[in-house]
Amino acid sequence: MSRRKTREPKEENVTLGPTVREGEYVFGVAHIFASFNDTFIHVTDLSGRETLVRITGKELHFLVQVTIALCTDFAGSCPLYTTAEFTEGGMKVKADRDESSPYAAMLASQDVAQRCKELGITALHIKLRATGGNKTKTPGPGAQSALRALARSGMKIGRIEDVTPVPTDSTRRKGGRRGRRL
Repeated sequence: MSRRKTREPKEENVTLGPTVREGEYVFGVAHIFASFNDTFIHVTDLSGRETLVRITGKELHFLVQVTIALCTDFAGSCPLYTTAEFTEGGMKVKADRDESSPYAAMLASQDVAQRCKELGITALHIKLRATGGNKTKTPGPGAQSALRALARSGMKIGRIEDVTPVPTDSTRRKGGRRGRRL
């Protein structure tokens, strides 16, 4: 009787992010949306198509690649790679009125910077956005502190761009002809 040959599974080193040389920057794009109710910090790749990490004043979201075995046969398995969204990190502030505060934006930015470093991103281009449209074009209170916290956490800042939507001709503002009466 012949001996069965058993294959030992090979262990692979899994590293997140691209492989780069020493002193080379890997850029991402940080979309900071600062309204007067909340502050969102959303980091994508340069094309803006793939989300790397998204954090608000309330919680932390990020996308993780999950392997699902689709079919198994004698030759092995055929895995299907999908992305799933997980929530982690919990609340930054307890009260809803504090979601837009500079403190909550600072905590969210620190979490973003930590996650970006894990993924190998060393530099960020910033796209800052307010509510815009026929509402206010002024960024909320968390915008400046979010940007400052990203810079202080060791991330290199590339270009800073204001992408607030400004209408050329817009729909009618709310409040009526005589305005809001107090």
